[in-house]
Amino acid sequence: MENDRNFYSIQNYSVTNVEPTAYYISEFLSPKEESNILSNIYSSPKPKWTQLSNRRLQNWGGIPHSKGMIAETIPSWLQSYLDRINSLDLMGGNKPNHVLVNEYMPGQGIMPHLDGSLFYPTITTISVGSHIVLKFWETPDANGNVGDMKLAFSLLLEPRSLLVLQDKLFHQYLHSIEECKEDILDDSIRNLNMCSVKYVKGCKLVRGTRVSLTIRHVPKTTSFKINIGNKR
Repeated sequence: MENDRNFYSIQNYSVTNVEPTAYYISEFLSPKEESNILSNIYSSPKPKWTQLSNRRLQNWGGIPHSKGMIAETIPSWLQSYLDRINSLDLMGGNKPNHVLVNEYMPGQGIMPHLDGSLFYPTITTISVGSHIVLKFWETPDANGNVGDMKLAFSLLLEPRSLLVLQDKLFHQYLHSIEECKEDILDDSIRNLNMCSVKYVKGCKLVRGTRVSLTIRHVPKTTSFKINIGNKR
């Protein structure tokens, strides 16, 4: 399964019934790859984790900053997935150089937000462990403020899937994860036909612990790299 990914054209995975641009690949990873990712994430040194009020996270490759990211060498177990993303040619010839790992326990989520100007305008997210429903919001405020938001649509992200967001879905539509322990598949979800399981609208999915790997390119970095963290 791992080798098959090189034969896929990302254009074949466009989510055509939403604003531009979203791509969704179900089963982007094999179960073995998913297990390997989770094993490496949870065996990382404790200082690698940052605890927030509603989730915890890891930064790999450095910590993005407006003055420039001090680049860190990404370990080989993780670099292979950056290479796979790079082979899809999504970032204008730029190589992905940063991974944000977020852990969402059942009942945890994230408020509506945009990813901001520190990144090249493409988000690629691999989900492992459990599903999640990602909600997209329209706002009349060009700066992406959360006042007067309206739910535009949702996407179901299965474990082992890849989601790519570009164009309006990077710059204009806020995205969020609701703080709940189960998701009901309603009419807002636009990619059920692209999922690996034939889900039925109205069915209820109970959340487990989901880990996301958001892989992006940070244009502004320092000219040297440091080695830190898990080198496996």
